[in-house]
Amino acid sequence: MLQALMNMISLCWKPFGGQDGGERFDSVSVIGSHSGGGGIEAIAAETEGVVTTDTIQRAFRETEEGFTALVSRLWSTRPSIATVGSCCLVGVIFQRTLFIANLGDSRVVLGKKVGNTGGIAAIQLSTEHNANIEAVRQELKELHPNDPQIVVLKHGVWRVKGIIQVSRSIGDVYLKYSQYNREPINEKFRLPEPMNMPILTAVPTIISHQLHRDDSFLIFASDGLWEHLTNEKAVDIVHSHPQAGSAKRLVKAALQEAARKREMRYSDLCKIDKKVRRHFHDDITVIVLFLNHDLISRGFVRDH
Repeated sequence: MLQALMNMISLCWKPFGGQDGGERFDSVSVIGSHSGGGGIEAIAAETEGVVTTDTIQRAFRETEEGFTALVSRLWSTRPSIATVGSCCLVGVIFQRTLFIANLGDSRVVLGKKVGNTGGIAAIQLSTEHNANIEAVRQELKELHPNDPQIVVLKHGVWRVKGIIQVSRSIGDVYLKYSQYNREPINEKFRLPEPMNMPILTAVPTIISHQLHRDDSFLIFASDGLWEHLTNEKAVDIVHSHPQAGSAKRLVKAALQEAARKREMRYSDLCKIDKKVRRHFHDDITVIVLFLNHDLISRGFVRDH
C-alpha cells in the first residue's frame, strides 16, 4: 500500500558523515504530477484516486516502520544502523494543490510574482524541526516536562539531549526505542538515564497550498543551503538567471558564501577532500521546480 509514494520519499536519501548523530541523510524528494502509469497517478490509484494529508502521513509512517524493521533485522550484525537517520522533505502536486511534508530542517521556499512589476517575493512554505528554533525547544519541553536536559546548549548550538539538532526524522531509532539505546552503539549516542518515551518522532508537518498563476517556482533544499543563503537571496538568484542550471547556481552561491566566511577562496574550498569537507560546510541538496501552470493542468512539471 502506498508503495509509490514511499519509494519517492526514500528515493533521494544521500548519506553523509554526521556530527549530530551517526550516519546522517538529507532527503529532498519532489513529486510532480505527470501522465503515464507512475508517480502521483500510481499513488492516486492506490488510494481511490485521491491524495490527501492522510495519504502522505501514512506513507511517512510506513517508511519509518520499514526502516525500523530493517534496524531490528541488522541489530546483531550492524548495530550502528540504529544511529542512522534522515531529514525528509517531500512535495506533491495533485490537482493543482501543492502538498509539502517535512521532517527535520530542510526547507521549501516559493518564488511568487509580485503584480506586474517584474518583482518576486520569497515565501517559506515548510516548517522546520530544529532545536535552534525557540518553538521547537518549547514543544520538546512540553512533551518532556520532567527532563531538564531535553534540550542542551553546546558550543552555541541547541541540541536534543545534547546530541542531535533535529527533533523529527526518519530513523535515528536510538532516540526512539530504548532497546536500541545501549551497547554496542557508540557511547556518545547512549543516554545516561532510561528512555521512557521516544525523544524524536517521525510525524511530518504537512501543509497544502492552492497553486496560483503568480506562483513561479519552488526551491527545495537541505539546511546546507539555508545556512548560507537567505530565502530572499535564493529566490533572487533563481529569478535573475535563466532556468537551466538553477540548482547548481544556488549550490555555487552557497559555497562561495561558505568560503567567504572562512576567509578563503571558492576555488580552494572546492579542492578540499570530501572526507573533511563537512568541517567547512554541510552537504547541500537542491531541487528547483518551475511551475508552468498550463503544463500542470495537463499533468507535467519541470525541474532544474
